[in-house]
Amino acid sequence: MRAGGIYRLNSFFGSNNKTLYRVADPSFTITFSSTSVLSDLEDSSACFPEDRFRFHGYEEFDAACDLRGDLYDYVGHIKLVNGQVLSDTLVLDDAEIASSRRVLLHVQTHDDLVMKLYLWDRAASDFSERFKASGGTAHVILVTTLNPKRLGGALALSSMTPSRVFLDTDVQATRDYLTWMNTNLDVANRVDADIVTKTETMTIGELFSYMKQEDAKVAWFECIATIGDVAHGSSWYYIGCGGCHTKATKGPTSLMCKKCGKTEIVGVAQYLAKISVYDNDDQASFVLLGGAGYELSGKKASELVEDYFEANEDVGDDHLVPVPQALIDTIGQTRKFVVKVSNHNLTGQTQALTVTKVLTPEVPEVEANFEGNVAVPDAQETLDKEVAGD
Repeated sequence: MRAGGIYRLNSFFGSNNKTLYRVADPSFTITFSSTSVLSDLEDSSACFPEDRFRFHGYEEFDAACDLRGDLYDYVGHIKLVNGQVLSDTLVLDDAEIASSRRVLLHVQTHDDLVMKLYLWDRAASDFSERFKASGGTAHVILVTTLNPKRLGGALALSSMTPSRVFLDTDVQATRDYLTWMNTNLDVANRVDADIVTKTETMTIGELFSYMKQEDAKVAWFECIATIGDVAHGSSWYYIGCGGCHTKATKGPTSLMCKKCGKTEIVGVAQYLAKISVYDNDDQASFVLLGGAGYELSGKKASELVEDYFEANEDVGDDHLVPVPQALIDTIGQTRKFVVKVSNHNLTGQTQALTVTKVLTPEVPEVEANFEGNVAVPDAQETLDKEVAGD
């Protein structure tokens, strides 16, 4: 087939377009069959409207949010990639993208409001490949068939299975936008830090509702809650690699790190503490992981463990260190937690949410990249390994 050509099609299936998540304006869908015959009409005078992208801006997407109606297209310029500002030194983490199956972009059309754009699965890998092929210099993005959703009160766009990704000079629409951007750099380079670093805030009930959604994905949210208790009777820390914080494994004569590939490492105690929290209507279990425990208690896990063994020289290395007073003293405090909804939550394996950062409610927002600055593994994976190692 040739672009712009007119053809006659014999023997095909016809059906009405579905009303949910419609990807095109026509009301009917034509489907080829094994007996379909296509013939070229070289001298036909028939005229058809050109098939174009169906672009929406912030206001149109906002009006269509959560209606599960038509899926429209978006074109604009990229502000952030997984929390990182575009620069010559920006490097995409292939392992993180493969694990989370997503890329989070902050995008803007002309001088419109900045929006979050979640690329999932194939769209995420396509973006990663195209972005790397550009040498990390791509600024303009076009994504088709996007689903507008509201997460914690904030508008976000989410790719769907048929979504396609185009950058800079891939198609005429991106070339036209790139021309506009290069002649309006003062507008394109303006950044509203309050918008591009904002993380959606949810109540505990909203977090549980999100986890039950059929199309829910791994995501990070903020949640303001009060600490009701700290779990006792189990270890509140794990021994991790001093370099990458991954749970260390015992070798014949030393500790090893599978992630770093080292057969001899220095083990460092890292937080893995379970706390009970509540808000006005619901309660939940949060797991403090790594630096989040330090941000809550003001004490490093390694220091607390070392202090305990120094004060109790007669106990063995495998002794269960009781929950420290520094954690117990946090009971009754109200904090803003940055929590990760992981695959373990979405598949129903656990409802305990991993805490990756702890703030005071008075702090308005922190700088972007909640995802990228957490080097420790998923809390449930660490707990699973802990149980398996016992």
